[in-house]
Amino acid sequence: MHPDPHAAPPPAATTDARPVDVVLVDDHALFSRGLAALLPVVSSGRVRVVGTTDDASAAAALVRRAQADLALVDLSMPPPGGVRAIQAIRRTAPGVRVVALSGTPDEDEQLESLRAGAESFLPKTSDPEALVPPLLALLQGWSVVPTALLHRMLADAAPREDQGVLGRLSADDRRLWRLVAAGTSTLDIALALHVSERTAKRLVAGLLRQLRVSSRTEAAALAGRVGLDPQH
Repeated sequence: MHPDPHAAPPPAATTDARPVDVVLVDDHALFSRGLAALLPVVSSGRVRVVGTTDDASAAAALVRRAQADLALVDLSMPPPGGVRAIQAIRRTAPGVRVVALSGTPDEDEQLESLRAGAESFLPKTSDPEALVPPLLALLQGWSVVPTALLHRMLADAAPREDQGVLGRLSADDRRLWRLVAAGTSTLDIALALHVSERTAKRLVAGLLRQLRVSSRTEAAALAGRVGLDPQH
């Protein structure tokens, strides 16, 4: 069957021509500038960066001022930090979709970002080309997380007696608990957390109170019972 030369052409596929406006919240200038330059190119203009900041406390105001659709927030930022920035964005601009980014494999931090209001997590090791499809999917109502993190979320959702213990702790508390469970000395804890030895002692004492145990040995035993892996 030959096409009719007088027939009207088929309708073009309907697409949303409006670009996706993105704000980058990241204190690594090289990464932020590179991503701002590359995202419009690799997305064929579908994604454009309308604002950047290296100050977590300024993120929410920038997102509102730029009327962004998406905010990409690095979790490993100086205080108040990426998680606090996500919480502030969710309070002041609830319609904005938030993507947490991190270059570290800390799943506790990743989960905390999702609890704070991020709707997706993407590793900063991803190529810019690989970031575009998840960003577009977000605007269609999807959430995107790595497979390993999804498995962790499903495992954490399983009913367990210890769930209340882990749920009460922040990512920083769980990191400290892992150090204690591994038998790390107070001095080495201070070095790992970049605090003074006196502060490390105070943090450990506070952790023991939260866990309702009286010694590091009991804290280590409880960590084993609840499945807290000292290696992650």
